[in-house]
Amino acid sequence: MINKHFDSPARAVADIFDGATVMIGGFGEAGSPIELIHALIDRGARNLTVINNNTGSGHVGLAALIENRQVGKMICSFPRTANSTVFPDLYRAGEIELELVPQGTLAERIRAGGAGIPAFYTATSVGTPLAEGKEHRVFHQREYVLETGLTADFALLKCQQADRYGNLTYNKTARNFAPIMAMASNTTIVQTNASVEAGGINPEVIVTPGIFVDRIVTVSAPAQESQLVAEGRSYP
Repeated sequence: MINKHFDSPARAVADIFDGATVMIGGFGEAGSPIELIHALIDRGARNLTVINNNTGSGHVGLAALIENRQVGKMICSFPRTANSTVFPDLYRAGEIELELVPQGTLAERIRAGGAGIPAFYTATSVGTPLAEGKEHRVFHQREYVLETGLTADFALLKCQQADRYGNLTYNKTARNFAPIMAMASNTTIVQTNASVEAGGINPEVIVTPGIFVDRIVTVSAPAQESQLVAEGRSYP
């Protein structure tokens, strides 16, 4: 019988290794898998390449992972946002690498990676420093730059509901990058607010089919990043 449930975030991330590439879902706080990220901090894997929309806030979640010196490189669109100080300070000190990617290009690079498309052309970033050193071509009298697809060893995601097969639904815009990250990663690990019986999710509303999900852990009362930041909390 297929059952992808794990009994704790720690067990779910136990094989994430040093040097792994990890996609982490979330648009700021929305959809950020705080408990899985904190379990990864406890796991202690280092020199990670992390792909995310931003670099976290305060001293919890992704920001805490970075502050703990476990991330060697960030691939993201917004390296500095409200309440974001950890990454900017480390970057200015030369202690972490950054690959800056326009947000639409980031989403398409992940989607392409999950679809098995190695590269594509886009007009975004043409004429800017982000296009330097990349292949350029002209199509229909417009210049485009070549971007490569992104894949990862692991994805850490958050969903609203999951069944034991790994079929997922999300809470509105909290889905953000999660569906394409699930497709682009070798091992997809998901924390869910609620677990339901097989057949408990209407097939017509499933967003991520179970074929793209490897592990599920139930976190029924997940931490809220903004609340932790407002309280001045830090992890560990």
